Amino acid sequence: MTMRRAIAVAARGSWPTASARCTATLSHADRRRLKLATDGGEPFLLDLQRPTRIADGDGLQLDDGSYVLVRAAAEDCTLVRCADPVSMTRIAWHLGNRHLPVQILADGLLIRADHVIAEMARGLGAVVETRRCPFDPEAGAYAGDTGDQHHHHHDHHDDDDHGHDHDHGHDHGHDHGHHHGHRHG
Repeated sequence: MTMRRAIAVAARGSWPTASARCTATLSHADRRRLKLATDGGEPFLLDLQRPTRIADGDGLQLDDGSYVLVRAAAEDCTLVRCADPVSMTRIAWHLGNRHLPVQILADGLLIRADHVIAEMARGLGAVVETRRCPFDPEAGAYAGDTGDQHHHHHDHHDDDDHGHDHDHGHDHGHDHGHHHGHRHG
């Protein structure tokens, strides 16, 4: 039997969810892999023409015309909160400077669990709370360049060195359609 292929992503609310043949509960990192499996264990390939953001509630259209409903899996996360807007802005700047995926919530900023970043946030006056919950970070400011409703992911992985402040001005060695103007000091 040939493995099914997911060939398109339909944004949450733009596809007939009642027609989903099954669900696939995926972590944020899993939503960028090539070989996936439904919650029932049926394997399928993510075979999209270009990198595409996949969010909770989206439908992966399979090559037979059916859909798989995407559900965001619970992950180990950290909620960062501050008592005042200036402190929260400072924390947001430091998270952005490290290119970390961030989900903006009404009560703070949600990031993947990372003890080094949590300690940095505490040192800057934040209250840090661990949570196990779905993680669906912002797509990014340059995500709309494709003209799609969905957007290219630009994530750096946790193998980045979080233990240093960097003011960068160097090229990271990758091109994602915009320039940082940062420099290591």
